[in-house]
Amino acid sequence: MEHFSHLWLFFLMVLGIIVLPGLDMAFVLASSLTSGRRAGLVAVAGIVAGGMCHVAAGAFGVGLLLQLVPGMVRIMLLAGALYIAWIGLSLLRSQPGEAGQDTPRTAVRSSWATFRQAMLTCLLNPKAYLFMLAIFPQFLRVEYGPVWIQAVALGLIIAVTQIGVYGGLALAAGSASGWLAAKPGAGQVLARGVGVLLMLGAAMTALSAFQSI
Repeated sequence: MEHFSHLWLFFLMVLGIIVLPGLDMAFVLASSLTSGRRAGLVAVAGIVAGGMCHVAAGAFGVGLLLQLVPGMVRIMLLAGALYIAWIGLSLLRSQPGEAGQDTPRTAVRSSWATFRQAMLTCLLNPKAYLFMLAIFPQFLRVEYGPVWIQAVALGLIIAVTQIGVYGGLALAAGSASGWLAAKPGAGQVLARGVGVLLMLGAAMTALSAFQSI
């Protein structure tokens, strides 16, 4: 019973963090609105894959390493800020009608590119590292059995929560992509709005990195 309460508390904490607007959510939203429902779901898959990498890193003690070497945290924060800024700049420079013009021959490549970008966005998301440093280790307890089994269980909770929240967002935003495709001007304004949000998020991430110096 105590172990079940332990997992339930973890789920509530993960849900509270995921539903807060952040870089992962912004990327899923941008992918769905500019390229359709499929791209949004591919972005969700990339975010989930990145989340599993975070879980593996936490389970193998990378979080402890980051605590012992604070300089690595700053480097990762700055790298994440630069990458997110690059995505935001790409959206700001987008032209009307660019989204959704991939031919069938390039569609698979485009989906793969979306998956890679989503995964990298998650891997460079400072919110995820703060979670792994401050919260995740507290739920790995020797008395509950092998640590790797606990990490798998916690990872599944994270993945299911991400799929539920981000997947629902991708489907909802994807439904609006058809309307936006018929109105290129509105789609461009929306894409640039998301680009501005990503640029602001990148600026805040970079600021937090410099403040930690």
